Amino acid sequence: MSESNPPPVLMPGGNAIQPRVVLWLITIVAVGLSLFQLYSAGIQPLGLFYQRGIHLALIMLLAFLMFPAFGPKRKRGVIGWGIDLIFFAGALITGGYLVFFLDEIINRAGFWSETDILVACIATVTVLEASRRAVGFGMTIIGVLAIVYAFAGPRGELPWLGEWLPGILNHRGYTLDRVAGQLYLGQEGIFGLPLGVAATYIFIFVLFGAFLESTGAGKFFIDMAYAATGRQRGGPAKAAVLASAGMGSISGSAIANVVTTGAFTIPLMKKLGYKPKQAGGIEAAASTGGQIMPPLMGAGAFLIAEYTNTPYLDIVKISILPAIMYFATVYLFVHIIALKQGMQGMPKSELPQMRQVMKEGWHFLLPLAVLVWLLVMNLSPMRVGYYAVITMVAVAVIRYALWYFFVAPGQGQPVTLSRTKGVIWAGLTKLVEGLELGARNAVAVSMACAVAGIIVGVVGLTGLGLKFSSMMLAFSGGNLVLALVMVLLASLILGMGLPVTASYIVLIVLVGPALTSEFGVPLLIAHLVVFWYSQDSNVTPPIALAGFAGAAIAGSKPMETGFQAWKFAKGLYLIPLFMVFNPEIIIGGPVLVVVWNAVIAILALCAFAAALEGYLFTRMSWLPRLAISAAIFGVFYPSLLTEMAGVVVMVIAIGLNWRASKHEAPIAAA
Repeated sequence: MSESNPPPVLMPGGNAIQPRVVLWLITIVAVGLSLFQLYSAGIQPLGLFYQRGIHLALIMLLAFLMFPAFGPKRKRGVIGWGIDLIFFAGALITGGYLVFFLDEIINRAGFWSETDILVACIATVTVLEASRRAVGFGMTIIGVLAIVYAFAGPRGELPWLGEWLPGILNHRGYTLDRVAGQLYLGQEGIFGLPLGVAATYIFIFVLFGAFLESTGAGKFFIDMAYAATGRQRGGPAKAAVLASAGMGSISGSAIANVVTTGAFTIPLMKKLGYKPKQAGGIEAAASTGGQIMPPLMGAGAFLIAEYTNTPYLDIVKISILPAIMYFATVYLFVHIIALKQGMQGMPKSELPQMRQVMKEGWHFLLPLAVLVWLLVMNLSPMRVGYYAVITMVAVAVIRYALWYFFVAPGQGQPVTLSRTKGVIWAGLTKLVEGLELGARNAVAVSMACAVAGIIVGVVGLTGLGLKFSSMMLAFSGGNLVLALVMVLLASLILGMGLPVTASYIVLIVLVGPALTSEFGVPLLIAHLVVFWYSQDSNVTPPIALAGFAGAAIAGSKPMETGFQAWKFAKGLYLIPLFMVFNPEIIIGGPVLVVVWNAVIAILALCAFAAALEGYLFTRMSWLPRLAISAAIFGVFYPSLLTEMAGVVVMVIAIGLNWRASKHEAPIAAA
């Protein structure tokens, strides 16, 4: 084939066969978007609608380029390109109209022109189509249903539909002008808080994670985890837990975390003796924990901070202990399985040395240190992310320059003009790769936030949130535990079609008022509970997305792997309950009370893992397992006497199990 007509290539991250000209366009738009975000984050902050309008326009252009109209495995063709050109224009109109005519739109406030309504309709359709391609049908369908619901009612565009709605869901119904204005021309729809957080805080931290990934941070975290735990029983599985905590805290995606760390850890777990379904499940459960591990928390920390009007740094601080509790539970599951199956650690010769790992990758810790220091200094998260990205790039350049000019000549690689040009070109290529990767990684979350804005706008317009709260109170009968179970089931259903971030936004808008006003749950804890429960679609069958990703790498059956992930991730369900009934570990209190609650929570989670596996120091009979299960309920109950009784039962059961192990033949040490 001639150079003038090069073959199409597989686009990384998009799973689509793309012509080279499309790849160039993707690179140009992605790099332009990342540079715009860096400019607005650290050089010249922009107004609300300017920032969000330009961000959304570029994100949608990128989505339409990355994801063809008819799917990744089919060529666009003439019809596909025709459709894409229409939506390219729609993306530019969506952001451009607000940017160029913002003053006139504000002056009209509520008295919209025909052009305003037309552009609002174009923007809504364009956002829904971009979401269909980048996020999936589930998100788009829920967005469409929300709009249809707004039209239902005696005064709406679809009055007949209102007759089919149950009485509690009925509302007056709204016209096209009212709905279009709500969704596009105000701050409660597409350009509302979810997209605002995505366009400012989330993007810049996703970009930071992309630079860490493109410069090799993933391998550094994995090697460090192996060096720390590789020689212990079940070493690769424990390394998977630690590496997922480290990488997941900055990647912001459970599935990306599985793919990144699982490619290294899952094969080694299988080699050591873990069943394929166990290896995939462990990795999925650990990677899901990355979504709740500060500082990024899968974008949740920024959203919780905005919704609760709490400083971002405070969200990070209070999330550390629950995240540690979660990973401790997964770690113990891994250890118990290793003991049950008589596993040993890996040979020292096959493991990286911590000194060598730190020597080669210490520079990855500097940007993280800068990030934490600036957060402590109370800088804006957006500005913190900007300086973290700049520090990452600067450290990488300085470190490589020192190697090139001082180390390489001693290894027989002299500094020459031609080699210097090659090095500069390679560095610029790596810089462009990082900018492009950051923008591509942000497409799905930004589109999810845009459609979540549509849903939030409709909820605010129709009062659906208050109605949902009434329904929740009626169905639960005022019982808080039943209400939390309903939230869990709702999050699981929403998680089948929505990403974690969108699921959290929709749920908190619907159930948040009920949890806080009707059941008396503190605002911050209500948000954390909903956010934690929104993660369950990653590990709970039938749609265990992270579990399925782990199954693909492990070569196991997806559903079996999903059930294993669900078992290992039990902390995801129990820890939020503990937050509700023992709020001191989140909102603070006397030091002794906080310490006591933290200790008994970790003890209960460890005992739960032992009871579920039927093993701790040795095999556990059904009687102590039942006793431990009952004691766990006591520990979660907000009564000091009941808590102490539960602790005593667990300590006795665990002590008897340890004593029984002393009468058995000891297993050889690793």
